[in-house]
Amino acid sequence: MAKRGKQHRSMVAQIDKTRNYGALEGIELLKKVKYGKFDETVEVAINLGVNPRHADQMVRGAVVLPNGLGKEVKVLVFAKGEKESEARDAGADFVGGMDFVTQIQEGWMGFDKAIATPDMMGVVGRIARILGPRGLMPNPKVGTVTFDVANAVKEMKAGRAEFRVDKSGILHVPIGKASFTATQLSENLMALMETVMRLKPATSKGVYLKRLTLSSTMGPGITLDSNAIISQMA
Repeated sequence: MAKRGKQHRSMVAQIDKTRNYGALEGIELLKKVKYGKFDETVEVAINLGVNPRHADQMVRGAVVLPNGLGKEVKVLVFAKGEKESEARDAGADFVGGMDFVTQIQEGWMGFDKAIATPDMMGVVGRIARILGPRGLMPNPKVGTVTFDVANAVKEMKAGRAEFRVDKSGILHVPIGKASFTATQLSENLMALMETVMRLKPATSKGVYLKRLTLSSTMGPGITLDSNAIISQMA
């Protein structure tokens, strides 16, 4: 542990804490200071000027990242009839109904994302207490309760990142892997930020985008220049 702590401090020393870095510059620095012996996930923490205790200031959504997330996503679809066939043809790993509800009740969780057609939500509701706390419950607000199962599955497989502001007003969203090029990570970041900015609640007053912090799984945080990123989107 002491050795790891020393290494972490060494990486932190390379970051100028008095600066807010440009997106590409910050990503290049992140790739330089990462030290994990595995392909670390790159995440951005977005501090928003919202009060999530008010329902009309809840920021929640999803974005299909142009360069994906860099990992295989196993998708479970609750569907029947022709929608079951559509889901399989689109590449879903598991498709069914009550059979999977029973498996999940018995402890099986061999999937990363769940999609359901609206007519299957009565069945899926039986495992809401299991899926909900894990962030796996299908929800129409993020497009995972839909009859367009083929498109939903393809988006999941392509690299769809879902996000929801926490009680502190912060979004924590993965944007790829440390093995991605700086350009790929930058493109993913910009796609995410454009979506977040579009979701600004009408009731949010003052500064909406307060702080952006980039980090890898084990690496130190790097503060990005939120104003510069907003300017890039203009």
